[in-house]
Amino acid sequence: MTLPRLHTFATGLEKDWDAVLQGLSTRWNSGPVEGCVNHIKMIKRQVFGRAKLPLLRKRVLLTAAANR
Repeated sequence: MTLPRLHTFATGLEKDWDAVLQGLSTRWNSGPVEGCVNHIKMIKRQVFGRAKLPLLRKRVLLTAAANR
């Protein structure tokens, strides 16, 4: 049984091995930033087709202020 997607993934890890090691061995990560981006995308999906940019901007800023 062959798994071409798994082979492609493993090959990509091997090509960028230094970055993989750094990502696993340092305490720095982009988790908080990714969480904020994910939250903004969720809000964007909620207002898609119903509102324009001013309302989207207001909702993002209000939720950011509430999460502080």
